[in-house]
Amino acid sequence: MDNEERLAVFIDYENLALGAREHLGGMQFDFGPIADALAVRGRVVTRRAYADWSYFDEDRRMLTRHQVELIEMTQRMGASRKNAADIKMVVDAIEMAFEREYISTFVMCTGDSDFSPLVHKLRELNKRVIGVGVEKSTSRLLPAACDEFLFYDKLEGVDVPDSPPARTAPAKAAAPKSRSRKKPAAAAAAPEPEPTPPAPVEEPAPTVVVPEEAPSTEPPSMEVQVAQTLANLAASTSGPVTASVLKRTLLRKDPTFSEADYGFRTFGEFLRFLAERDFLVLAEGSNGDLEVSLPEQGSSDQTFALVREVVEEAGAHVPLSGLKNKLRKRRPDFSEKALGFRGFLQFCRAAEAAGAVVLTWDDSADDYLVTVG
Repeated sequence: MDNEERLAVFIDYENLALGAREHLGGMQFDFGPIADALAVRGRVVTRRAYADWSYFDEDRRMLTRHQVELIEMTQRMGASRKNAADIKMVVDAIEMAFEREYISTFVMCTGDSDFSPLVHKLRELNKRVIGVGVEKSTSRLLPAACDEFLFYDKLEGVDVPDSPPARTAPAKAAAPKSRSRKKPAAAAAAPEPEPTPPAPVEEPAPTVVVPEEAPSTEPPSMEVQVAQTLANLAASTSGPVTASVLKRTLLRKDPTFSEADYGFRTFGEFLRFLAERDFLVLAEGSNGDLEVSLPEQGSSDQTFALVREVVEEAGAHVPLSGLKNKLRKRRPDFSEKALGFRGFLQFCRAAEAAGAVVLTWDDSADDYLVTVG
């Protein structure tokens, strides 16, 4: 444990939350994928998020579940308080760099280039800096200043919704905005005609339906958690991944993890069970510690064929929201991002273009139904 990286996480929450809503199809920001990505890079000793939390009241519970300390910076005291959260975040980071020498890595969760001088100063103090930000809202200056930069939309567990298809409903929804911006004077001159016709107000509400992938509420199985953790470790380390490192990382993600809960006496016995099912590959390492790796992941065409097999086995059709879990029961290390796709819906559309499956939108199910192509 003495050789572990010790991480301090600082979150410019307004930058990340608004960046996700504006540039990732209106999706809600979730700290979970960031926590999983950092778990394979070291031991997180502190997490702090800075914002005026009166604007993000619903997000507090999510952050609290991930043990994030919420730093309140009220923004309602005039323009002079505009950058108060940023200044507080910088002061705390510099103070921690001097007072807590055991912290080796600072994780700056923001896309704001104003933090570039802070990043340069931390590196000058011999600290490693990892940046995290939404790709389209991140300044080009910030990633170049960091030792490593993670784009939130490319992290495992972030399903970026595709842009909605061209329909008539979104065009109707856009009309009221342009009318209110272009003609404020006309609206003031004739106030009565605006409220009189109530019919147009009710019309767009039931027709606007944006088909997005519904997130699955079913928690991932232990095989999937092990495979995902192993894939992240293999991507972030240069050498082989050992069984001891894998278990330590699993405990960072879930401190309650124990192989005994799954009927195994030792962690090595648990890994051998997964290897017998071809979920893992084991090899003898130095000092008697097993080296763990994943089987070779096939090409996109092979994965499309696997999707077709899974849909065939399921029967007539499979809801898109449940297809990913079915795939991971066959291959726990499946990840559409490892194949170059931003989200699972985009991957399935590529499978449809390859002739493996067919996607059909079902209004009653509020989901895509996947059938064999």
